[in-house]
Amino acid sequence: MGWLFYTDRRVKTYADEKAEIARLCTFDTDTRRTELVKTSKVGSTWYAAARVTHLDGSPVDDSTYATDMDGSITLGAVFLTRYDDGCWGYKDMEESAGPVESRAPLGILNLLSELKDPDSYAHAWRQRCRDWAAIPNYEEGDKIRLAKPVSLTDGSTCQIVTATTYRRGRQKRRCYRIEETGGLVRLSKASLAGSELVSSAMSAASPVLAEFLAGQKP
Repeated sequence: MGWLFYTDRRVKTYADEKAEIARLCTFDTDTRRTELVKTSKVGSTWYAAARVTHLDGSPVDDSTYATDMDGSITLGAVFLTRYDDGCWGYKDMEESAGPVESRAPLGILNLLSELKDPDSYAHAWRQRCRDWAAIPNYEEGDKIRLAKPVSLTDGSTCQIVTATTYRRGRQKRRCYRIEETGGLVRLSKASLAGSELVSSAMSAASPVLAEFLAGQKP
């Protein structure tokens, strides 16, 4: 399905978007009812869990999803969104259609029904979402070793960095201090995949905690 834009500009705010996603995920057909369970917005993309039941109360038999104990199935949906000249638009797809955007929070994934095919598009999509969720959120002062060196615009690379911040106007923004040069670099969250904590800012501030954390290492 392609993009659909609302030329009446009735969708203007986050609340408007959330209400519209809820409406799109709540409807009846001749035999089925679909109801929104949970939504979450990451960047400009909305992720949703939608529960499907039969109007006559019989179990839902689906080729993609295993039927839950109550006879329903809960599927994942992705809504790409953007504004064009003030008009809000969306492009929706079900998780089995192989969406590229894959940053659904675990709170959404944990609601979804089991999949029948472990090699399906939906299974791969869920794994990418879990991989994204597993990327650590480091604290300021944490020293980190990246999974592989990152190439910088000047042709150099960096692999060991320390999380820090810089100010831009009234906002503090995350950046990383390069171990070898002391320079600052912005890193995407994706570049932190597979990284490991070399030393914790929290443990450095507390000798007792540092001793405890050292004892947890294999």
